[in-house]
Amino acid sequence: MRTLIVEDDPLLADGLAQLLRGAGFTADYVGSAELAEAALAAEKFDLMVLDIGLPGMDGLELLTRLRARHNPIHVLMLTARDALNERVRGLNLGADDYLTKPFASVELLARIHALIRRSRGQGSVRREYGPLSLDEEAHRAWLGNQPLDLPQREWAILLFLLDNPGRVLSKERIVAAVCTWDRDMSENAVEVYVSRLRTKLEPAGLRIRTVRGLGYMLEDSPHAPKTTP
Repeated sequence: MRTLIVEDDPLLADGLAQLLRGAGFTADYVGSAELAEAALAAEKFDLMVLDIGLPGMDGLELLTRLRARHNPIHVLMLTARDALNERVRGLNLGADDYLTKPFASVELLARIHALIRRSRGQGSVRREYGPLSLDEEAHRAWLGNQPLDLPQREWAILLFLLDNPGRVLSKERIVAAVCTWDRDMSENAVEVYVSRLRTKLEPAGLRIRTVRGLGYMLEDSPHAPKTTP
């Protein structure tokens, strides 16, 4: 899940980005609502962690503009304001959840995982695709009953493929989906990660097919994908 953090405190923004990256998310940050609008216009993000008290345009105005344009991005609002009317206003404007500063890192991650589950209509974040099983909260994977070692980049690419089964994904799209702004990844590196995934998945019957000149596609599993509680 690609995340945009909108926070004007650079230390907090960087800390949040490191926290989310450590939990397996792709996270970038900007320091103003104006920069957030530009980022959202240029690239696709799945989740926005949005501070209300921003310089210039505040977070509530940014949220209002996004929802007026029917932007479906999930929004978790952060604020130092703890008044009930502020929380109600943010939720009524279209925020998915609300967290008051200061907050514990574990609570932030728990709320994000809960938001993901709700968005997928799931009761958990454990996903299954044929013999492959992934626990997104614990960042663990199995093939059958055997643990599967997936470093962060391989994990992110596999999740992106799982979100788009049967679709051809270009290297450019994969880079955009899994790479943060300050951590470049070449298209040649995508080939390396996909090759490693193939080595791990193909013995279990899961195939990542190369569509020459276009990209990669996770072929349909012999068993229908499902989610388990």
